[in-house]
Amino acid sequence: MHARIDYLELPSADGEASVAFFEAAFGWARIDYGPDYAGLGGAGLETGIDSSVGRVAAPLPVIRVGDLDAAEVSIRNAGGVVTREQFDFPGGRRFHFREPGGVELAVYRDASA
Repeated sequence: MHARIDYLELPSADGEASVAFFEAAFGWARIDYGPDYAGLGGAGLETGIDSSVGRVAAPLPVIRVGDLDAAEVSIRNAGGVVTREQFDFPGGRRFHFREPGGVELAVYRDASA
């Protein structure tokens, strides 16, 4: 299975302030995805600012895979615990999991896959 971290999601209590900060401090460009979510262009790693209700509490590395169901089986078999079942989002479909050391990550399948 080909899997790689290709996205980082940052939680924010004030998305507008966070995006404005990254624009001013580093020159990263705002990419609007909706009222509670914005991307940051030019950050080096695709990055999003999530200010939605129910957002994760810590930065969330996101792993891209070609087969979401196979990735879920592999993660469970390796001792990972799914913390949020598969769901659709504008970029595709994903789920969240916690690895045995306690780090929460997400896995997604691109909408075009």
